[in-house]
Amino acid sequence: MSASEDLRDLYQEIVLDHGKHPRNLRKPAEANRIGHGYNAMCGDKIDVYLTIGSDGRITDAAFQGQGCAISTASASIMTETLKGFTEEEAKSLYQSVHALCTEDDAVLPDSLDDDTADRLMVLAGVRQYPMRVKCATLAWHTMQAAIDGQANEVST
Repeated sequence: MSASEDLRDLYQEIVLDHGKHPRNLRKPAEANRIGHGYNAMCGDKIDVYLTIGSDGRITDAAFQGQGCAISTASASIMTETLKGFTEEEAKSLYQSVHALCTEDDAVLPDSLDDDTADRLMVLAGVRQYPMRVKCATLAWHTMQAAIDGQANEVST
């Protein structure tokens, strides 16, 4: 089995797991940043909830909505990843993940631990399906809108 087949299999396994059993699928009462997102192409709708502490760090991240397996999996992976990040680190990570989904030579920041980097690298598999990039990046766009305090729905 080639390395690309291994990556594709891992991509499918993790996307299916997070798509069928999403983590942090809830609306936390203490969230102080909320973003709303919509992907007209696929019909995905998502609300991202962030709780940002007085130190500027994300203490909780969750989401609600309905979407395809890729959109749901990406939101689930994102909410697992963001806890402990500052607002600026989260926005920077959004840029890295977007590049990961769209550019062949994209790399993640060296500051990420191996488990986090491996989990996010799975999203690179969406490059093989260009029509699904918007599905994979919707939660990340919505997270950035939540941090920026955008009240309007964002779309991919």
